[in-house]
Order: sequence, then structure tokens, then C-alpha cells
Amino acid sequence: MSNLALQQFENSTLSEVCLAGDAWMCEVKKGQLFRIVDLEGNQAVDTLFFSANNPEERYSATDTIAQNQRIYLEKGTTLYSNFAQPIATIVDDNCGRHDTLGGACSCESNTVRYSHDKYPMHSCRNNYMYALATHPIAKKHALSVKHIGPNINFFMNVPVTSDGHLKFDDGISAPGKYVEVRAEQDLIVLISNCPQLNNPCNAYNPTRIQLIVRDQA
Repeated sequence: MSNLALQQFENSTLSEVCLAGDAWMCEVKKGQLFRIVDLEGNQAVDTLFFSANNPEERYSATDTIAQNQRIYLEKGTTLYSNFAQPIATIVDDNCGRHDTLGGACSCESNTVRYSHDKYPMHSCRNNYMYALATHPIAKKHALSVKHIGPNINFFMNVPVTSDGHLKFDDGISAPGKYVEVRAEQDLIVLISNCPQLNNPCNAYNPTRIQLIVRDQA
């Protein structure tokens, strides 16, 4: 395990570590900053954003790609909801780019991508379903599995080939790399710190991440 120190800010309202393979949820108020730190390097962080005022409004990969006219997420990218409204903006990033096409791993995708004997392996969709069934924030906002949609894969490297196929390549992150978004609405954040042992984006070794919510200076 890396000895990299956790990032600290005086204006933090929350700073937690999510262990490898775990699910995690929090609420972020409009205008607050939400930072994800890749503590060990090359970890994939599958992330969903929901409006806390109306959970039927959530992050939309298609609206985000259409509005920004690019397939990768990077510093300056505005994330849009399925109501075509800004939901968050990437205001700081030292990784370079992030994926919004590859989706979350599941028992079914593990079978398709790898082999039939991978079906029982733990997956991000398992994490989402567990969190939505048990977490107090999910119960507070009446969230359920019907709210799961296409997600962001922060730190994940998924190039698109010239013939339009996706490749799941080695990660481009490193210990201490981070991405930070500003909430454009009151948000609910749902994360699966990807448990996938077959994913080269995780360097075949899922690791912990740090999550920080802070007020703007």
C-alpha cells in the first residue's frame, strides 16, 4: 500500500476513505466542491450524480457528450443531467481525462468481457444495488435500483478505436491524482470503488480512494 498522505483542506466538511471494492454515498450542496483522490493509482471510480431535490434528475452521459461535443471528461467539462441541465462542473483535475462510455461492470458484462466463470465476481452494479437498498441517504431520497443509469468512470482509460469499438486499457492515473467537481445543484453522490480484478484500468489490483467535500474558499 502506498504511504501517500491523505489530502487535507481547512474548509472540508467531509473527508473519508473508501476501501477497495466498496460502495459509498454522500450529499453535496450546490456550490460545494467534491474531490476524488486516487490514493494508490489506476483505480476506477464508478460515479453517479442525482439531484437531491428530484432524484429522477440524474447525470446523463448522452446529454453531457452532446452538450460538450466530446467523449472524454476533463477540466472545464460541464456535466449535464437527463433534464439537459448542468448538474456539476469539473473545476480541477490533474489526471487528464475520464471515461463516460464504458459503463459499470456487472455480472453480465464480466461474462461478456472475460469468461463465463467470471459471472459470480463482485461488480460495481452489485455495489450500486447494495447501497441503494441499505444506505440511509438512499432511503431518505427514496432511491432504488430504477435510478441506476450510465455512470462516469473517473480515472478510467477507455479509448475508442477507429472502427468505433471501446478498449479497456491500462490506467493513466497515478498515486495522488485527483478530480474535483463543483456541484451545480444539491447532489446525491453514489460511488462504486470498482472491485474488478480483470480490469487493466485498475492495474488488476483495486485500491482505496479518498472523498472530500469542501466549501469554496
